[in-house]
Amino acid sequence: MRENNKYVRFDWAAKRMLRDKANFGVLEGLLTVLLDEQITIDQILESEGNQESIDDKFNKVDIKAINSKGEIIIVEIQLTRQLHYLERILYGVSKAITEHMSLGQKYDGVKKVYSISILYFDLGKGEDYLYHGKTSFVGVHTGDMLQVSSKERDVIRMKAPEEVFPEYYLIRVNEFNKIATTPLEEWISYLKDGEISEKTETPGLGEAREKLQYIKMSKEERLKYDKHLEDMMIQNDVLDTNRLEGEIEGHRRGKEEGLREGRAEGKAEGLREGKYMVAKNMKQMGIAIDVISAVTGLSEDEVRNIKSI
Repeated sequence: MRENNKYVRFDWAAKRMLRDKANFGVLEGLLTVLLDEQITIDQILESEGNQESIDDKFNKVDIKAINSKGEIIIVEIQLTRQLHYLERILYGVSKAITEHMSLGQKYDGVKKVYSISILYFDLGKGEDYLYHGKTSFVGVHTGDMLQVSSKERDVIRMKAPEEVFPEYYLIRVNEFNKIATTPLEEWISYLKDGEISEKTETPGLGEAREKLQYIKMSKEERLKYDKHLEDMMIQNDVLDTNRLEGEIEGHRRGKEEGLREGRAEGKAEGLREGKYMVAKNMKQMGIAIDVISAVTGLSEDEVRNIKSI
């Protein structure tokens, strides 16, 4: 890809560029295509995932926005494997709801939340690259969909539960292996490979072509971005290597212990020792506690208590 056609990765743009009101059009385009309705962002809210830190290259990236209808949209970009991921996004949605409710406020003040996860790791089994989850109440005996009476502006109307409950979108970027022919596929192609067609008419991607060009960044920003890409490559290599070494060491020790003890507990103990060895190595390399926990399956407290030397 020629340098003048090189575009900044979406995770970098989300943390450092898309929070600027002048660049809202990029994110609005993605949301418009994904949710299949015109989305206008009123404001971007502060989010923990956008904080700069020493572990910046290992962190997830969050954008929390309010659209013109007062709905909350959470966009999370997760670069590394995360255990208990579904539980975490549920917690994030619940937290967003409660944070936007005042003490004593009526329940009709509860905001609709959309949770969008852009994932660069293998979440589990599934054949699609995009999954959508929402809540509905189905008659156990009749199979009909329940609609609930709701009062809005002194008018009673029927409301489906999915209009109230959060909706979840999981984008498994690495599972996309198609030639992009639709606006959604063009967006996923950009998320995966950083490529945008010169002829694109897809909402948001025209703005991305204009505003997320690598060549338009300052020399200092380009150096930071290049270092970010290098860190990601090293990080992924470290995680893959340590995971493999941990599995090999765990199986070896488990087999030895099992043969010696003649008990199944030996294998489990060996696997656990392998995890501790991997965690110790990763701590010595300065990798973030939450990343070590996600890779090894150990709790963050267990990781903190491991002596790195």
